[in-house]
Amino acid sequence: MVELTLITTIYRIEPVMAAFTKFSPSKIVLVREDDAPEEKLKAEQMIRETIGRVVEVDTKITSLYAVVDIARDVVDVIEEEKAHGRNIIVNITGARKTQSLGALYGAYARRELVEKVVYITKEDNEVIELPLLSFDLSKTKKRILEEINKGEVSVRNLAKRVGISRAMIYHHIRELKERGFIDDEEGLRITTAGELAIL
Repeated sequence: MVELTLITTIYRIEPVMAAFTKFSPSKIVLVREDDAPEEKLKAEQMIRETIGRVVEVDTKITSLYAVVDIARDVVDVIEEEKAHGRNIIVNITGARKTQSLGALYGAYARRELVEKVVYITKEDNEVIELPLLSFDLSKTKKRILEEINKGEVSVRNLAKRVGISRAMIYHHIRELKERGFIDDEEGLRITTAGELAIL
């Protein structure tokens, strides 16, 4: 039987307990910020004292507001857990919206490694399975975004680095701009959406 890791944002204990009961993971990774408020730390302590008696409980420290950093940290956890052969479920119920969104975008960035993304209702602990969306980028578009993210803004240089014609670079740039992954008002610049898409 394949082991399951539950990666979960946290604020209160109830959504984590509901996910634990529903999915019976063999490991839980709590995603929270450093210097978390007392209520969150108490919930984490209760999880360790109860669930931690039967499964491994780890904590991943991340940002509170930087969505791209949070997503990157969740991607790291997903990749590490998958490397150990575990299936992954991501619970985005607790924490600030920015942490929940970061966890969601991290799951999207590694959708092929994630079994489910769930949200648990506060009223009755109903588990709502969210769709596993993707950024739907071709390898070429992703490579263009990566080069722009590194600071390359010359279409000529982009064409050389990516290995396609300048006409195709312009075509891809137009599509990337339409999808909100780049902004060209002050030269080529990757947006937050673009940063998330290349994780």
